[in-house]
Amino acid sequence: MTFTLGIEFKLHVFGESHGECIGVVIEGCPPGLLVDINQIQQDLDKRKPGGSPLVSARSERDKLRILSGIFEERATGGPITLSIENLDVDSSSYAKTRYIPRPGHADFTAAIKYKEFNDHRGSGFFSGRMTAAFVMAGGVAKQLLNNHGIKVFVHVIQIGTTKTKKKITVHDIEENVYENVVRSADIGTISSMESEIVKAKEDGDSVGGIVECRITGIPVGLGEPIFDSVESVLSHSMFSIPGVKGIEFGSGFAGSRRRGSENNDSPIIVDGKIEWSKNDAGGILGGITNGAPVIFRIAFKPTATISKKQSTVDLRKMQETTIEAKGRHDPCIVPRAVPVVEALAAITIVDLLMRNTFISHKGNGGSRSAR
Repeated sequence: MTFTLGIEFKLHVFGESHGECIGVVIEGCPPGLLVDINQIQQDLDKRKPGGSPLVSARSERDKLRILSGIFEERATGGPITLSIENLDVDSSSYAKTRYIPRPGHADFTAAIKYKEFNDHRGSGFFSGRMTAAFVMAGGVAKQLLNNHGIKVFVHVIQIGTTKTKKKITVHDIEENVYENVVRSADIGTISSMESEIVKAKEDGDSVGGIVECRITGIPVGLGEPIFDSVESVLSHSMFSIPGVKGIEFGSGFAGSRRRGSENNDSPIIVDGKIEWSKNDAGGILGGITNGAPVIFRIAFKPTATISKKQSTVDLRKMQETTIEAKGRHDPCIVPRAVPVVEALAAITIVDLLMRNTFISHKGNGGSRSAR
């Protein structure tokens, strides 16, 4: 089992969906970092359902608890431990399906791997609830990035078959994403995206979608080829999110249908500095950042839990059977993934910055005069 991510900026996650709490331990945060706890709480609030009929009925307070590593609003240099309690837990619907794997879930593979000792309630540590730990750690990482002029922007570009229609600017993302439940930066597609989710829910079904991430202010030179290229480490992080099934950088799969003369980005000189004619490379060449914004998109599958009758098996009786899943679930997980992608992108970039010594572990040395 691997519950640890990162080399220099490292996080360890703990908890289960229906356990006592969800939490994260962060190692490597420079001492002296001013940590805005309210900002981390706001990030957690962005991940919560918020009472919308488009998402799960499970309603958690997600009140942030600081257990260690932050004193007088500053990182101490020791491990930062953050957690939230699981309060709105209902495990009653999972007892009947402990040995009847739900299609699309990790029920079968987890039971085999962990010899049926895994916590099956709410999918245990396979649950999307675990992403709250990512968001807490990401709240710290984003504050480190802000000190270096690096920002992460994430928005939904597709729900089901509905895609954003306009060219999205960073301003659109900043202004619109957290003002609507589908997390779209294109206000013209919000209604259609909502309709896709509502229709799926009414049919007892679910839909997936695509999220785009843009990281601005990235310096040239991040990345550790061959095996820890920027694409490699970001992909590793993103596939830690339940439901992620694909990722593409820059022009992505569309670039495979072009000729090199169309897809290549040409270097140009602007005010004595190297810039790029366009950004089909997604800000990465040879696994190393080239100074342009890092851009990637992530595909999420439809939510696995649906109320339609599906065929499955009974592992104890070794018989085929059917299942109509109960419990509380999102008909579309994509909108709630936005702050999660934002958090993991920030965590990954901080780790790369530290590995390239753009950020020092020493911080300000804990000097009170730095205040």
